[in-house]
Amino acid sequence: MSIEPLYGLMIKTPDKYSKSERIFLEAGFLSGICKQLKEIFRKQYHEYFRLMKFTNEMERAMLDADFICLVIKDILSTNEYTLQGIACYINVHEDILYEILTGQNKNPSAIILQRVIDLHRSVRPSLYREIIKTVVLEYFAVA
Repeated sequence: MSIEPLYGLMIKTPDKYSKSERIFLEAGFLSGICKQLKEIFRKQYHEYFRLMKFTNEMERAMLDADFICLVIKDILSTNEYTLQGIACYINVHEDILYEILTGQNKNPSAIILQRVIDLHRSVRPSLYREIIKTVVLEYFAVA
């Protein structure tokens, strides 16, 4: 399974960058995408957070702890993949995903995160076009 680099969504000629620069770009895009997804999930769970009287810090902690779980649930909500299909796509045993979804594994490997994001991108392409626009605008605002 080949994972398309996230920087490929923005940079058309990656060969002009060194390997270390491409790694840095990939990390930056992944961080920005995760940040934007957490904001989307924050909005989706706004009413829950309000009812539970969560502080901003509590919201942030929950979103951090359950991030990959929320992404997997969002993939499942599209009905394009089952849990077994996701496991097959990201090349892990279904039990690992089950443990993530049930909260038994709050710290899956980075490669699982990367593969889940890659799959999420394929089932929610319009969402990622918007996220990339936001990430790029934030990047240029800082640069």
